[in-house]
Amino acid sequence: MVPTMIRVFHREHAGRPLRVVWTLEELGHPYDIEVMTYDEGRSAEHLARHPLARVPVIEDDDGFVFESAAICIHLADLHPDVGLMPPLATHERALAYQWSIFAPAELEPPLIEAAIFATAQPERAEKARNRFAGAAEGVGKSLDGGEYLVGDRFTVADVLIGSALAFTSRAGFPQVLEPTLTDYVARLQERPAYQVALSVTSALPSSK
Repeated sequence: MVPTMIRVFHREHAGRPLRVVWTLEELGHPYDIEVMTYDEGRSAEHLARHPLARVPVIEDDDGFVFESAAICIHLADLHPDVGLMPPLATHERALAYQWSIFAPAELEPPLIEAAIFATAQPERAEKARNRFAGAAEGVGKSLDGGEYLVGDRFTVADVLIGSALAFTSRAGFPQVLEPTLTDYVARLQERPAYQVALSVTSALPSSK
């Protein structure tokens, strides 16, 4: 049964909740969003939602779900008619899983490591950037001149991969992306659903 409303838990300055709101906007599914302060995000109340007190977390009629890739895939499955996930038991479905997992497994870890150690351990940061560049190159080759990663249409795979690649700007070195990927990210960010999601998730929590 499709829930009537999805609640998204976000924390000020966090990057990953954007991809969940982006997916919801693409689906046209009703949601509300709670943007927590840093302290609220570390509270016992939020720990009950996520064992590591991270975001995003969603809440529906049946409870909480965390991990952004899992959330986005789940949301897409609620609306199969929209087509953000290909049909079950197809090769394209497997590819959508593949790239959705590739984003947090292969792109984000070296990117985050490079950003964290850019000043304190520049050699370590450079090695991490090289690992990221290798993973990103694999994405570029898979696009092979196409607009999207899976088939000829926009899917959750593009949400996950596109948002991970866009973290390069936040990390301070967008120049690591080749032109094919720069164009890919720019094209995705022109989507109206992305623009709304960016606006919504950029808002800071109000004072209490």
